[in-house]
Amino acid sequence: MKLMGLLALFVVSVVLAATCAHAMGVHRWLVNDDPPAKSAPSPDAMKNPKYSPAGYNITPLSPVKIDELAKKLTKEEADVILAKGTERAFCGNLLDNHKDGVYVCKLCGLPLFSSDAKFNSGTGWPSFFQPFAKGHVATHEDKSHGMVRDEILCARCTAHLGHVFDDGPKPTGLRFCLNSASLTFIEKGQELPAESRPIATETAYFAGGCFWGVEDRFEQLPGVVDAVSGYMGGSKENPTYRDVCGHDTGHAETVRIVFDPAVVTYRQLLEKFFKFHDPTQLNRQGPDVGDQYRSAIFTSSEEQAKQAAAFIAEQQKIDRFKNRTIVTQIVDAKKAGKFWEAEEYHQDYHAKHGGHCALPED
Repeated sequence: MKLMGLLALFVVSVVLAATCAHAMGVHRWLVNDDPPAKSAPSPDAMKNPKYSPAGYNITPLSPVKIDELAKKLTKEEADVILAKGTERAFCGNLLDNHKDGVYVCKLCGLPLFSSDAKFNSGTGWPSFFQPFAKGHVATHEDKSHGMVRDEILCARCTAHLGHVFDDGPKPTGLRFCLNSASLTFIEKGQELPAESRPIATETAYFAGGCFWGVEDRFEQLPGVVDAVSGYMGGSKENPTYRDVCGHDTGHAETVRIVFDPAVVTYRQLLEKFFKFHDPTQLNRQGPDVGDQYRSAIFTSSEEQAKQAAAFIAEQQKIDRFKNRTIVTQIVDAKKAGKFWEAEEYHQDYHAKHGGHCALPED
């Protein structure tokens, strides 16, 4: 009897080992017979890079690029990432990982979740209550297998990650349930590979009248990562809109532009800025009158200052301005003081309300 007991224990151990040895495999009844169809991104998507607020390029990858990246996957990883499979519970290699770091997409390297959002859900799969950054994780309604669930995918390469449920902890109340096979963990202190880093951006500041319209126009320019309305060039700390409208603080309504110099150059931003407003109007733009509406360029570097000065000198000679004086100020951003973000109701005004102050046609 003792021998039979040992034999039974051995068999159970072998079965359990085999189960977790196939942790990267899938429940075959959860895999569609046909692989998911791939649709090519539109020409506009290819011409207009998409960025996350965290400064990452999240432009959808082309099917050709996805196929190229997929060559590095093992069969077990491909079953999950490409064929939307699910690894067995309690067998994923990242389930019990408690180190500090970031979890990136196994296929394209985009950061998806951070260790500070990981929690023990008791479900058998790595769980997080929020993504690494807004826009990095996409959702898709999954009606397979007689259920309606929210599938989660990498926003850049559409790699299948798992599903999200509304039974998570505060502050989001969400549980992002992940397959370890879809993720690569990079411990804090380790160097991030190039595909997992934010893009190298530069910052520019432009004041050209009401910031609603200037912000809206710049946001539509390919290569602009972020555009924020605010106040700059004045003396008061943390000014409000009411303060600035009183014309006592010296601030100009300014838009901070974070841009990708690999896509749009500072020169191109200057060209657009001069189309977005009239640089010959002193302390006004159209019906808006006051020093807060002055035309100004707050430069972040010596190179920006040189380019801005050369550009204005060049513009002064063209037909559009040869009989009018350009009054745009060029001010060192450090000397101008801190850029103060405007109140929330000023941000993305056009998107919220469908209109903004009148601007010249660009």
